Amino acid sequence: MSRSLFASILALGAAGCSVLTPSGGGGGTDPIGDVTPTGCLSAAPQHVAPGGYYVNGNTVCTADGHAHLFHGIARPSMEWTATGEFMSAADFALMGSGGWKANVVRVALNQDFWLAGSNNTFYDAGYPARVDQVIAWAKDAGMDVILDLHWSDAGMLGQCAPNLGCQQLMADANSLTFWSEVAARYKDDGRVLFELYNEPHDVSWPVWKSGGNTGMGWTAVGMQQMYDAVRAAGADNLVIAGGLNYAYDLSEVSRLRISGYNIMYATHPYGGPSEKAPGAWDSHWGYLAATDPVIVTEFGDLQKCDGAYSQTLITYADRLHASWTAWAWYPGGCSFPALIDDWDGTPSGAGMVVKTALGRY
Repeated sequence: MSRSLFASILALGAAGCSVLTPSGGGGGTDPIGDVTPTGCLSAAPQHVAPGGYYVNGNTVCTADGHAHLFHGIARPSMEWTATGEFMSAADFALMGSGGWKANVVRVALNQDFWLAGSNNTFYDAGYPARVDQVIAWAKDAGMDVILDLHWSDAGMLGQCAPNLGCQQLMADANSLTFWSEVAARYKDDGRVLFELYNEPHDVSWPVWKSGGNTGMGWTAVGMQQMYDAVRAAGADNLVIAGGLNYAYDLSEVSRLRISGYNIMYATHPYGGPSEKAPGAWDSHWGYLAATDPVIVTEFGDLQKCDGAYSQTLITYADRLHASWTAWAWYPGGCSFPALIDDWDGTPSGAGMVVKTALGRY
């Protein structure tokens, strides 16, 4: 979540896999052309979490060899409250089987709620069990689950009050403990994916990959270290790494790929900033879809509610065979930006574009 999105929170007080037929370019993005999927192997490789997926080239595959795309919704609130807001079986059914027909939901988490060392103020012993329940509700509704480490600390557990916002430049050493514990808990469920860190920003690409000095008095850990922590826990689940500039920019991934397997790369395009306009997508993240699986784990328009930006994004993602989860299932208004106007799942203007797209897959 960007700084603009978090400001909106404060103001509020706080499974199919077919592909749409591409229908043309997305607002100045024609030069990249349509991407050809690598496809799947005749036999699954060694590293596939039970019931889950593996990566072959730029394609995510099921264990029985079918190409798969994730199309769904981002569900906030467990980053700023340990109980989540209005989470229930019915809520997840609206997203999945009962309404919008998403095949994946991205759930935002906070390491302070999970880790026992974060002190009695923020640590909640019941938090992992609530995450278990959310996963069960999502799977009952036909959805896979992306667990996203959305908020963290600046090197010291318990120093960042969730109601004040805990979006840091990058993950810290405590994030390694978080992922070790989370990966060990869900290593036998391949329908759970791990998004290592939400919206890294204002660090160098070498720090993004391998960690290092943030210039803010604390040391960051990189995507490679978090990936290694997941694998060291025995988990073969899909792992997602978001780029720099609040996850939008993947331009240097081709030379600084994470070493390993079953890796996807995430981008967060938002309408409003000119550098994230459709004409810039090819060079910042679209190019990578030719060689690696790309997933847009957040997108929307921070200024307009008509859904035009989201429609352009979805059309472009279809041409790339890229997956996506739209931000956000939370009635926070246009500037959030929200997909729904109420907890009954009434779509906003932009939400209607997303709901219509989900219904066609």
